[in-house]
Amino acid sequence: MESAKIFTPVEQSFLNEVPRNNKANVPYIVVDNFPNLGMLTALRFLEWVYENPKGVISLPTGKTPEYFIFWTRHILENWEKENIKELRKKHHLLFKEKPALADLHFVQIDEFYPIKSSQANSFYHYVSKYYIEGLGLKRENALLINCDEIPLADGKGFEEIFPDNKVNLELRYREAQNPLEKLQKESIFLIDNWCSDYEQKIRELGGIGFFLGGIGPDGHIAFNIKGSDPYSTTRLTSTNFETQAVAAGDLGGIEISKERLVITIGLETIIYNKNAVAIIFAAGEAKALVIKNALELSPSNLYPASVLTHLPNGRFYLTMGAAGMLNDFVDDYYRSGSWSQEKTDKAVMSLTQKLNKYAEHLTVDDLREDKYTRLIPGLDENTVQSVIDSIKSKIKKGTERLGNEVFYHTGPHHDDISLGLLPYIHYQSRNETNESHYSVLTSGFTAVTNKFLIKILHNVLSFIEKGEIEMLEYPDFFEAGYKNKKDKDVYHYLINIASGNADERSRAVSHRMVRNIVELWNLKSKLSLKEKINEIITAINSSYDGQNPEPKIQTLKGMIREYEEELVWAHFGVKTKNVQHLRLGFYTGAIFTEKPNRERDVIPILQQLRTISPTVISLAFDPEGSGPDTHYKVLQAIAEAVREWGKEKDLSDLKIWGYRNVWYQFNAADVTHIFPVSLNAMSTMDESFTNSYMSQVDASFPSYRYNGKFSHLSIQTWVEQLKAVQLILGKPYFYDNESPRLRATHGLLFFKEMNVEEFLQSARELEKSTEGTF
Repeated sequence: MESAKIFTPVEQSFLNEVPRNNKANVPYIVVDNFPNLGMLTALRFLEWVYENPKGVISLPTGKTPEYFIFWTRHILENWEKENIKELRKKHHLLFKEKPALADLHFVQIDEFYPIKSSQANSFYHYVSKYYIEGLGLKRENALLINCDEIPLADGKGFEEIFPDNKVNLELRYREAQNPLEKLQKESIFLIDNWCSDYEQKIRELGGIGFFLGGIGPDGHIAFNIKGSDPYSTTRLTSTNFETQAVAAGDLGGIEISKERLVITIGLETIIYNKNAVAIIFAAGEAKALVIKNALELSPSNLYPASVLTHLPNGRFYLTMGAAGMLNDFVDDYYRSGSWSQEKTDKAVMSLTQKLNKYAEHLTVDDLREDKYTRLIPGLDENTVQSVIDSIKSKIKKGTERLGNEVFYHTGPHHDDISLGLLPYIHYQSRNETNESHYSVLTSGFTAVTNKFLIKILHNVLSFIEKGEIEMLEYPDFFEAGYKNKKDKDVYHYLINIASGNADERSRAVSHRMVRNIVELWNLKSKLSLKEKINEIITAINSSYDGQNPEPKIQTLKGMIREYEEELVWAHFGVKTKNVQHLRLGFYTGAIFTEKPNRERDVIPILQQLRTISPTVISLAFDPEGSGPDTHYKVLQAIAEAVREWGKEKDLSDLKIWGYRNVWYQFNAADVTHIFPVSLNAMSTMDESFTNSYMSQVDASFPSYRYNGKFSHLSIQTWVEQLKAVQLILGKPYFYDNESPRLRATHGLLFFKEMNVEEFLQSARELEKSTEGTF
C-alpha cells in the first residue's frame, strides 16, 4: 500500500512521526501517546466534517474519547488563535472556514438496558452532555437510545416490567410461566421491534458516514462482543465477562453489570455505507494482542473489528503500545535505530517462546533462520550466552541488599504499590537502615461499592447501640479525641486477624469509621453521629447503582481505602504516619478525571519530596494509559514535581523505579531488575491483600483478564514471567541453584530503574501533548 493513495492530508502528517509499512489488513497509524491519539482523531474528524457538513456520525462513549473530545472542542473554540493555526498548518487542516457541526446527524452507538436516561452513567446522558451539547449538535438530528421511551407491554415502564433490572432473553424461545413473564416476553419482542426500526432509520440516512469506536479487551466494537455475527444489526443482547468487567466501573460493580443487557448497533450497521470512514482507536500495551488479531488474522467473528476490512476508508489509530505486537511495528523495532542488548534479549526470548525451546538448546542455525535473531550483530555461538548473562545480571541486581536508602513508594490507587512491588519492598525493608514512606495519590473512592459502605455503617450502628465504641464516652472525644490513636485502630484489626476474631475486626473498622464521620461532618454528640449515619444510609439507598455520591460521602469511601492501605503496611511494622494520603484534586470520579494542575496536584507531591528527601521513588509506570487513566495522570504530576525539585537540589543520585501490575506488564528485556518471588512471598501478598483490602475481596471491579481478586492476578503474572525467563535460563538454574532464595523461586517480579533524566524524558512527550497542563 502506498500511503499517498490511501491516507488523507491530516493522516499523512502523522505518518511522518512514526512511519509504518502498513502491510496489515486495515491501514493504521501510530502515534506516541494517548493525548496525541485524541489529537489525530479530532483533526481527522474535522477534516471529514468540512467535506460532509450534513453527514451521519457515530461517536464513542467511555474514557477513550477523552482527548478526542478535548481536542475537537479546543481546536474549534480557538480556530483563529496563532497556536491553533500553527497546529492546523502542521497537520494539513488548511481550510479557511471553520468546520460546521450543527447540521450533522448523530447516531448513538449503544446503551445499557435497562437504564434511566437521566442517570449520569447512561450512555444517553454521556452523548447528550459531550456530543449534543458539547459539540453543538441538534437534538432533532440525533438518533438516540433512550430506554425510558422504548415501548413495552401495556404501556408500562421498564421498572414495572423488569423490576430487578434483569431481562431474561430465554423468553424469546420459551413460554411464559406467569403473568409477569408474559409481560416480559411481549416487551422483549417490542424492544426487538424498536431495534429493527432504529436500524432502518440509520439506513434511511444512508448509513453511518463517520464511525469512531474503541476496542474492548475481547476485541469488541460497540457492544459487538467476540463471536458476533459480521452481518449483525441493531439488537438487544447479552455480553461476556470481559465486557462486564470493563462496564463494572460505570454500573457500580460486576454484580450489576453481569445482569445488565445492552442495545447495540451491529457490525453490519457500521459497514453498511461502503464509503464510510470507520476508525478504531486504541491506547496501551494491554490492547496489543486484540489489535494484532483484528489487523493480521483472517477476518472472523472472533475478531469483530476485522469487519473494517470491508471498508476502503477503514482505519486503526493506535499508540505505540497498542501497536506493539503488529508485525510491521516489530519489524521497525528491530530494523531501525542502533542495535542494543535489549534487542538481542528480546529477539532470543521471542524465539525460545516461538520454538518452545530452551535457550541452551538453540543452535546458531536456529538463530540464522529467524527473521529477527539473524539481525543480531556478530551472531555466533556466544550470542545466546550473552542473553543468559544479561538476564542473570538483572536477577543479581534484583536480589542485591540495599542499605541507607529512603524509599518514597507511590501508587495512583490503593493496592497499586502492593500489587506491583510488595515482595521486593518486604525484602528490602528487613534492613533497618532503610526508611520507607508510602503515598497513595488519589482517594480511590470509586472502588468502594455502595453495598460495602452500607454494610459497614450498619455494623457501626450496631456497635454503638451495644455500647462497644467506648471512646464515644470520653469527655473530649468530639472535640479532639477522635483524632488520636489511629494506630490503635490498625493494631486492633491486625491482632484480631491473628486471633481469628471477625467480630473484633469489625469493631476495629467501626472505630475508624466513627473517627472519620465525626471529622468529616464536625459532629458534637453520639446522637448526631447516629443521625448522620442513618442519613448516609438513606442517601446511598436512594441513589442508583454507579451514581457518584455527594463529596463528603466520596471522601468517606476514600477514607475506607486509606485505612485499608494502612493495614497492609502495618503488616510489616509501618506506622500510619509513614502512610500518606494525598487525595489529589484532579480525581473526582467523573467520567473524565481532570488534568493535573500545578497548585492542586503537583505542589503536594513536591512538598512530600522536600520533607522526605527520598533516594528512591517508585511509581506506576504507565505513560500510555494501559490501565486506568489515573495512572498516567499521576505519572504526569510526579514528573512535574520531580522536575521542580530538581531546581532546588542535585538529583543525580536519585533513582526512579517504574513498576507495573495487573493492568499491564513489562517484557524481561525492558527491565533492569528481576526479583525472585517465593511461594511464601506470594502467600504473604495474598493474605495481606485479603486481610486488608476488605472492599476488594469480592472483586466488584475486576480486571477483564481474571474473574477474581487482583492479588491472584498479580501472582498469575509473576508465574507467567518466570515461565518466560525459565526458557532462557533453564529450570535447573532455579531448583539447583546454590542460593536458597533462587531455589524457592516460583514467580518473578520485574521493574525498571531510571535516573531522573530518563524518567523525565519518558514523561516529557506526554506532558507536551497535553498542551500546557501545568
